[in-house]
Amino acid sequence: MAIVRGVVLALTLLGVLQGPAAWAQQKSIVVASTTSTENSGLFKHILPIFKTKTGIDVRVVAQGTGQALDTGKRGDADVVFVHDKVKELALVKEGAFVNRNDVMYNDFVVVGPKSDPAKIVGSKDVTAALKAISAAKAPFASRGDKSGTHAAELRLWQAAGVDVASGKGGWYRETGSGMGATLNTASGMNAYALTDRGTWLSFKNRGDLTIVVEGDKRLFNQYGVMLVNPARHSHVKKELGQSFIDWLVSADGQKSIANYKIGGEQLFFPNAGR
Repeated sequence: MAIVRGVVLALTLLGVLQGPAAWAQQKSIVVASTTSTENSGLFKHILPIFKTKTGIDVRVVAQGTGQALDTGKRGDADVVFVHDKVKELALVKEGAFVNRNDVMYNDFVVVGPKSDPAKIVGSKDVTAALKAISAAKAPFASRGDKSGTHAAELRLWQAAGVDVASGKGGWYRETGSGMGATLNTASGMNAYALTDRGTWLSFKNRGDLTIVVEGDKRLFNQYGVMLVNPARHSHVKKELGQSFIDWLVSADGQKSIANYKIGGEQLFFPNAGR
């Protein structure tokens, strides 16, 4: 009996010693997010601050917004942090996600070769610029990946009255990849591309590319965050996920986002609750 009691006591002590460590390991969440937040370096800046404040680890799955939303809908993430507000609100209405909060914004820009075959440099009318690219049959690299950037690009082509399907395989090239990879393609083939400014500012392999169109209000780029609905997926870490959301929209989180700069230039502008 003494031996049995000794074994039980040893196991109990082992459980006590391992308990806090095991609990600490469980303080983590998965965030499905757009590639622009990852490629821009924003997460490398803000996630260590969040962990210091809360002790919660965040594992980011960087995908196009469409894929990130699908990941959340399947319950393979706890939180999604993306930039396609129309689709986000529709999915909240459907019950895939709980609420939605504006977090920050920046803008899209059109980049292209300095030779500017479409003669659009300096334009602030993005639809007129896209018409000129199409008319000149100048190379254009599209993400083609159902991301938030790709969705915005397609809306702009539609507004310009251009059917890009007719240009596929010719002047219009779909990469099927993230923003960084698409910019690499554009740089390699001296093509135009639509990109979020944050990724552009952090992009190093620019080659002959430069910003040719910016400043059109239609290039506004809003980011939002949502909790995956725990009523649909019981394994979702509701409290930890909500802690991340609450921090992002808090004064501390918003300040951390605003403080992220490259070369003295701010990449994202917080606007939670505005």
